[in-house]
Amino acid sequence: MSSTEGFSDFFYAAPDGLRLHARVYGEANSGHWPVVCLPGLTRNVRDFHELALYLSTRSPVTRKVVAFDYRGRGQSAHDPDVSHYNVGVEAGDILAGLAALGIEEAAFIGTSRGGLIIHVLGALRPAALKAIVLNDIGPAIEPAGLAHIQSYLERAPKPKTFTEAVDAQRSVHGKDFPVLTDADWTRMVGALYRETDQGLLPDFDPKLVDTVAGLDLSQPLPALWPQFDALAAIPLLTIRGANSKLLSADTMRQMRERHPAMETITVDDQGHAPFLETGSLPGDIATFLDRAER
Repeated sequence: MSSTEGFSDFFYAAPDGLRLHARVYGEANSGHWPVVCLPGLTRNVRDFHELALYLSTRSPVTRKVVAFDYRGRGQSAHDPDVSHYNVGVEAGDILAGLAALGIEEAAFIGTSRGGLIIHVLGALRPAALKAIVLNDIGPAIEPAGLAHIQSYLERAPKPKTFTEAVDAQRSVHGKDFPVLTDADWTRMVGALYRETDQGLLPDFDPKLVDTVAGLDLSQPLPALWPQFDALAAIPLLTIRGANSKLLSADTMRQMRERHPAMETITVDDQGHAPFLETGSLPGDIATFLDRAER
């Protein structure tokens, strides 16, 4: 485990032996539920850096925070078998990581795909989930939102410089995120790309795109309502971007009907998925976790 500013890198073996990576913040923090952060489809641990620093060092109740790179993302190894890039395998990888870290229960924060993995973890290991934050994801996904992701990944810009990458992200996503600052866009690009000998590259296995390109969006998408219903006794906060194409306001209303104690936040002027380090969200998330633990 090598230490760097604010976190340590932790490597462990997946059930099939693949080398996987996580970041651990606030290792010495104990006595409160740790927080497990699960990113979106092509994203990685860097998306949670600012939020993890807040929860581990600046929040009134400081917590250990663990953010995971799924296989094929960030510092985790790429899988030669593309079929393993699925939510079920990734949920098993998370459980293996928690076991390697000695974490039996935690609060979970899941952005997009991370929230789908939380639904699966609720079926596999319900006792591990003490509180849940779903970031712009629910048991039903809007086909238009997935089509948007499909289209973006298939035509993803290939910037040569960091500045070009910032301009490209702003050009693609700016309409959905009109209030983001230059610093926000810079952080986003820093999390999405890595510097290589071949120049700037997205920090994920390019074969991941095939798993999304193969989805037939003319057919109804399978919903996870039974898995969501199984989370009914667990404190839950759902965050939705007001401009989200993936999580509809109607789905969020149905979620609240099925989970009456669910708390909700709608983030104005953000789409899929809200930046959890912006505005009042870090404090809101910390307050929710503290209240759930009490």
